Amino acid sequence: MSLTWVMVANASLARFFSNTGPQRELRLIKELTHPESREKRSNLVSDRSGSRTGTGHGVFAQATDPKHHEAELFAQEITRELAQGLAAKNAYDRLILVASAPFVGLVNQHLPGQVRSRLSESIDKDYTRLPATALTAQIRSRVPL
Repeated sequence: MSLTWVMVANASLARFFSNTGPQRELRLIKELTHPESREKRSNLVSDRSGSRTGTGHGVFAQATDPKHHEAELFAQEITRELAQGLAAKNAYDRLILVASAPFVGLVNQHLPGQVRSRLSESIDKDYTRLPATALTAQIRSRVPL
């Protein structure tokens, strides 16, 4: 029996589903949250500014956008989870990624080779709030399960 994992995410929530074959519903197996991605930029930076630019006359620029940094951290956490599921348990034969744009690109960018070899589809939609039955229908309309 072929087991498919469907990972549905945005920058603050990732839900991992499994599917055991055609005519089967998706079953939620794990959920990860990253509330820092929902914070205001001003709450994510410290009182000290990033790097100094110019000739030393008081202009400070943030080295990295804090929202993008938090999204990167969460994308890395998600890919670690996918890698652990594959390495430790050989939990899936096929992977479908569904994530909001541009977050799907961040996740794809961090996928290790062994996980990438199982990737069959990457969809740039935010379906994180859909219940499992509606999500199953949306995925089936684009990819055979």
